[in-house]
Amino acid sequence: MKQTGNTILITGGGSGIGRALAHRFHDAGNTVIVAGRRQDVLDEAIAGRPQMHALTLDVERAEGVADFAERLLTAHPKVNVVFNNAGIMRFEDVSATRDLSDAEATVTTNLLGPIRLMNALIDHLKTQPDAAIVNVTSGLAFVPLLVTPTYNATKAALHSYTVALREVLKGQVEVIELAPPAVQTGLTPGQESRPGYQPLDAFVEEVMALFGQDPTPAEILVERVRFLRFAEAEGQFDETLAKLNAFANEARNG
Repeated sequence: MKQTGNTILITGGGSGIGRALAHRFHDAGNTVIVAGRRQDVLDEAIAGRPQMHALTLDVERAEGVADFAERLLTAHPKVNVVFNNAGIMRFEDVSATRDLSDAEATVTTNLLGPIRLMNALIDHLKTQPDAAIVNVTSGLAFVPLLVTPTYNATKAALHSYTVALREVLKGQVEVIELAPPAVQTGLTPGQESRPGYQPLDAFVEEVMALFGQDPTPAEILVERVRFLRFAEAEGQFDETLAKLNAFANEARNG
């Protein structure tokens, strides 16, 4: 992926990983558009940064995504890189009948949202030089956290979707997967300072170094996520599943 001179859209760009990446890519000489639900959060993210722009995005409705795509391409017709980064993570207890509102919202935001956005933008991206799609999944796509089953499932599905997209678009649009480990962000309550999670600055520093490789890896994997990504291939899935969930439980409750 070209490192400078792009026009980059980052969904979920008002906070956390999205915001940190938006600032780093802007610093590298790219025009960056951040998108999300709250205008005030987006405005704060772009404050004092020329060539950074903000657009609201409602991923919960197909009509909202279509409207966003029209506004985006009208205002920024040179968009050539899209980061599908917006996501939510909800704790669930699947051991008994429950209200499925959280599960349904997770599927809509984490999986249907990127699929809808790609559907709206793919014809445009195929006409742009140096076009790229970056889908943000998770280490939990490969080894699940037991208290977030729907989140894990959406990220596993997005991983599979990304593999297919990469093959279909080969030679037309570069398709990259970014799979974070547990990072200190506001994804869940208290996560910004949770012990044992990777500090956001350190994570983004490592990610930017990987993006800077030539060629850019098809999968952006920082060191802390590799044990999850390759657990099954290395015959360590059951052991990793147990260790991951014991660590996460202690980090949340200890």
